[in-house]
Amino acid sequence: MTFQEMEVVVEGLIFASEKPIKAQEIARILESDQKTIIALIDKIKERYKRGALMIRNVAGGYQIVTKAELKPWIEKMGREVINAPLTMASTETLAIIAYQQPVTKAEIEQIRGVRSDSALNSLLERELICELGRKDGPGRPILYGVTEKFLAHFGLKSLDELPLDGIS
Repeated sequence: MTFQEMEVVVEGLIFASEKPIKAQEIARILESDQKTIIALIDKIKERYKRGALMIRNVAGGYQIVTKAELKPWIEKMGREVINAPLTMASTETLAIIAYQQPVTKAEIEQIRGVRSDSALNSLLERELICELGRKDGPGRPILYGVTEKFLAHFGLKSLDELPLDGIS
């Protein structure tokens, strides 16, 4: 397969993937090396600079999205918003999980000072958090952490990009 043919396949895989696809996964599919795949993605990104689309690096993978400056026109198109905004309780709970993971429900509730059942259920339903396992100790409570969908939703490559402002 030529470099140009590989470029077309890489672009197609990124476009067709339901979630951000990792360079390692593309390399496995194409039976190539990760360095070549990243070079191909960089070439596609360069080509996209002149158009409406861009390749976004989120959640450790890549996805094709429209450029942010097109948002007003896309909204005028009447595109339906799939997810309602997070409630304040869900946002607080999600922040605690993102910064403290792995964390139990009891630990979340201790920080928030209120029950968090509804917020946890909402975040699990949206697949922004997941169960990471169980904590050793009495009752073996569930440990929660954020998902790759969380990273993609907030445009983060990894948790290292979380802002540290106001965190003590």
